[in-house]
Amino acid sequence: MVAGNRNLAKAKDIKNDEFYTQLSDIEDELRHYRRHFRDKTVLCNCDDPFESNFFKYFALNFNRLGLKKLVATCYSGSPIAGTQLSLFGDATEEERRTPYKAVVTSVHDATGNGGIEMEDVAELFRNGENSIDRLDGNGSYDSAECLELLDEADIVVTNPPFSLFREYITTLLEHGKKFIVMGNKNALKYKETFPLIRDGLLWPGATTLNGGRWMIIPRGVEVKSTKSKVNERGETILNVPGVMWFTNLDIKKRHEEIVLFRRYDPGRYPSYTNFDGIDVAKATDIPCDYSGNMGVPISFMDHFSPDQFEIVGLGEGDLAKEIGVQRNHRGRSDLEIVDENGAFKRPYARIVIRNLNPEQPKEL
Repeated sequence: MVAGNRNLAKAKDIKNDEFYTQLSDIEDELRHYRRHFRDKTVLCNCDDPFESNFFKYFALNFNRLGLKKLVATCYSGSPIAGTQLSLFGDATEEERRTPYKAVVTSVHDATGNGGIEMEDVAELFRNGENSIDRLDGNGSYDSAECLELLDEADIVVTNPPFSLFREYITTLLEHGKKFIVMGNKNALKYKETFPLIRDGLLWPGATTLNGGRWMIIPRGVEVKSTKSKVNERGETILNVPGVMWFTNLDIKKRHEEIVLFRRYDPGRYPSYTNFDGIDVAKATDIPCDYSGNMGVPISFMDHFSPDQFEIVGLGEGDLAKEIGVQRNHRGRSDLEIVDENGAFKRPYARIVIRNLNPEQPKEL
């Protein structure tokens, strides 16, 4: 098993496959969406307010972003509750683990120390300016009371359990929500989500999906890995490959076009044996003068602009049949080439695209 897969396996072993997002990653991504938040209600529906860095980001930036309301819901009471940020007084541990919702409509210096910190946010809950209430159900994003909160929200921002990504995205779209959420890059080729990407209903966020992300491991979970370490906040973090952002909010980066400098050469770009198109090994090698179908790695989505390219389809499985990919020599509907040694080869996970504005080929 390669190192990346070992780390992903470690991540999957974590209870409920939930691991937390670092505040720095949230800040790096959400700075691209600031104009979308003014006068909006933001819902973080997989987030314990005093554990989640999503809640922390929006609470501490509530005024700067011009939010109308911030709502967070979770499965259980905060592990911090009962200590320095006690919200439930002398409640028992079982009572603290009860799912609840937090609603913020005002953030100011409630403690009088000259700044805004999470202690101010906690104080505003204690004095009743903002509200925190136990939920009747289990706190799941798809429970009846949480769906009511979803209908009231304008934008959803969170890191849902990756195992529920398909169902989660479906729920958001069925309720007509705008969102910025995290998921695994394999979701780019799920049969449930790829058509959304192809049809312009879902796309990658602003920050790159290369190199993995350092995710926070929940307290009490022991992970033995050479890819784990302790960050400057004392949190144990693990490098998890393929973690990326998904959104349906338009941002400037989505319209930035990649500079294409290579020209089509049949010797450089092998044709598929079972589909009318060529294989391009790297996004940066896309020829500027080719107008036909091109199979590119899924990492291409880091560079995708709907102004420059059309997404035709997926190059594997049942979705490949929809665009005319025939069975290869193994009898599968996966794109196939013949390599320089004359052997059949199946390139890894290809998205089929077309250049919307190809240059004219140079005359030979």
